[in-house]
Amino acid sequence: MKIRASIAALGTVAVLGVTGAVLLPGAAGARTVTHTLSFTAVQQVATQYSSTSGGAADKDVNKAGKVIGFDVLRFVFDPQTNTASIGVAITTAGGFLYGVLHQPGTSPVAHGTVTGGTGIYAGATGTITATSNQTGSKTAVAITYQT
Repeated sequence: MKIRASIAALGTVAVLGVTGAVLLPGAAGARTVTHTLSFTAVQQVATQYSSTSGGAADKDVNKAGKVIGFDVLRFVFDPQTNTASIGVAITTAGGFLYGVLHQPGTSPVAHGTVTGGTGIYAGATGTITATSNQTGSKTAVAITYQT
């Protein structure tokens, strides 16, 4: 009986030790880092697919006017809720960043979430705020994301 208890105890210690060795380094090394990406999206082309959907492509520039990337949008307008849903893919030197935004009625401001990405944006989560100018030709974009 003593031997079985000792073997069981050693087996438990061995399993817990291996589990700890596998889980703890990952947990200890896991660190969330917050990043901010701010730019102005300058509309290059836009099209209406139907009375409630369309798409656009923008050139993204920093405060100095230097091109830092490009983005494409697909929007769908729901006349019953008076809200537009916008899917976005942004490409920069670091990879693609994906998001979804919602824009109520005639408001120039859309809010949304980062849904992932590739490259440096892989696994990204966060928030997006986009504020359009009066003509809709330029949009100030602020993205806060965690990786």
